Order: sequence, then structure tokens, then C-alpha cells
Amino acid sequence: MKTALITGASGQDAYYLALLLLKKGYKVVATERRSARERPLSVVKLLLLPNYSTLELDVTDISSIMRAIQNCQPDEFYHLAAQSEVGTSFSQPLTTIDITGMGAANCLEALRILKPDTKFYFAGSSEQYGDTHGTILNEESPFVPRSPYACAKLMGFHLARTYRFSYDMFTCCGILFNHESPERKHYFVTRKITDGVAQIVAGKSNKIRLGNILSGRDWGHAADYVEAAWLMLQAEKPDDYVVATGAFYTIKDLLDIAFAAAGLSEKSGDWKKYVEHGTPENVRPHDVIRLVGDSSKIRDTLGWKPRYTFIQLIEEMVAHDLALHRVSISS
Repeated sequence: MKTALITGASGQDAYYLALLLLKKGYKVVATERRSARERPLSVVKLLLLPNYSTLELDVTDISSIMRAIQNCQPDEFYHLAAQSEVGTSFSQPLTTIDITGMGAANCLEALRILKPDTKFYFAGSSEQYGDTHGTILNEESPFVPRSPYACAKLMGFHLARTYRFSYDMFTCCGILFNHESPERKHYFVTRKITDGVAQIVAGKSNKIRLGNILSGRDWGHAADYVEAAWLMLQAEKPDDYVVATGAFYTIKDLLDIAFAAAGLSEKSGDWKKYVEHGTPENVRPHDVIRLVGDSSKIRDTLGWKPRYTFIQLIEEMVAHDLALHRVSISS
């Protein structure tokens, strides 16, 4: 039985990755911070399953990482923990750099000292590319980060590559384009919209407040993207891969799909009476307008491909949030 150590137990990726690994016969240990807020339901559900456990770890404290490695002796280490909200990184840049950038450094150095044969996965981000002016992005595209979050992710990305080339460690980086799920936190725009729609249907709210609705992304499903992470660590040689669908949708498109899925609109734009956009508190100091990825390399090399379309993803999220608010589309 292989053992996998996953940082960032409370995140959506950790949930879907744990499910995937448990099905494949792994023992899974996921890490939580002592300072974390209330344990999410996703972790509670996983704790009911055999071969899943959690332990306390702070990625900014290398000693806690070393204790975790000594206790678990992981075969695979999936580093997912981060301060992952781009908007928050502008107001908390040093915290973001400490957690997202130095956190990766601490994990890599702890592994180098204690268990350098462990296969290591770093969850990079498409935000590393910055402004792309519509360019389709691949592994050779230049990085021009435009937020503290992107800078911190790029730091972790380059460190993982450096440990691969300098210390002959098996380190892989996924350059992940946006990926969502019903387990997404509510402060991310996709979940903010799908939950907002469900609240409107339930009569609990009548307004969703957003920033720039013309901004868009290449959005996939977290369940597909964690499978890509696992495939990277099963490969013969470590490498870096863009993980993306290749399809581009704006937040405006997202609104059309979400409101239609909830039965609130019959045509595009029917959501306008429910949405305020461009509100100051939701506008970033610098907003990357378009990110689209070319995942040809991982498709051709590792045989990965996404199973979910964007429409299926948003419909699943809306259905989940309607159920949480105890309403159905027919009501």
C-alpha cells in the first residue's frame, strides 16, 4: 500500500485527490493547520473512510513538515496548500508569499533532508502567466505574473524544478488553469455565483455582487485535474505540464449557464436584474482578463483528458447548491 501525503486538506483539490487515491488503494494522510477555521464537511466525510487520516501541519514551519514526513514516510507528496485567493493576495502579499512561496520551499527542503526519494507534486497556477493578450498558453509560454499570488506560485514552481535538476528529486509541476467543483470555497467567483443563484431561488437573497464580468478563464473540474496530478507522479520521468480544457468562457457566460440551470432565465441576459457588477469591493487592483491553456503535452504524453465540459461543471455546482438550500429546479 502506497502512502500519499497531501497538504491543504480543506481545499477542493485535496478532497477529490483523496477520493481518487483511496480508490486506487493508497493510504492517504492530509494536513490541516491548527489555525484553520471550522473543519469543512468534505474532510468530515473523508474521515469516515478507511485509510484516510489528517494531521496538523503548518507549511510555514519546516519542523512540522519534517515531523509529518517522519511519521508518514510518504511515497508521494502532493503539495496543494496555499493562500489561493488572488484578490486577497493584494491585501495580504507577505502572508501569501510566506504560505504559497516559502511553504513550497519548506516542503521541498524537508523532503531533501529526510526522504528525497519521495515523488513530489507542486500545484502551480495559470496566474503565473499574467497578461497574455489572448495567447493560448503552453509549457513554453513566458511567465509575467501580475499579482502577489502569481509571484508566490511562480516561486514554488521554479523551486520544484530547481530541486529536480540540482538534487535529482522526482518533482513535477502542474500548471493548472482554473478548476472548480461543488467543493469550491464560496469566495471564488464560480461558487459565489452558483450559491448566489441558489439563494435567489430559495428566496434568501435577491442580488449577486461581482467585479468585471467580461473577465474569463479556461475552467475545468477539480476531479479531472487531480487525476492529472496523479498521472504526473506515475510517469517514468518527472516533468511539468499545463492542465487545461482549451475552452474559454467569461463570467457573463457563467451567469447565463448558472441562471438557466436554476430555471431563472429563458434567454441570455435574463440575470441582469439580479446582478450588480463592477462593485468596488470586488474589483482587483489588476485583473487578468483572459487565460486559456493548451494541454496537448499531457494529453499526448500521459493520456489525460478532461471528462467534464464547462456547462456540465456549472450545472453540477448549481444542482449541489440548490440541494444545500433545499430547493429543486421544479419548485
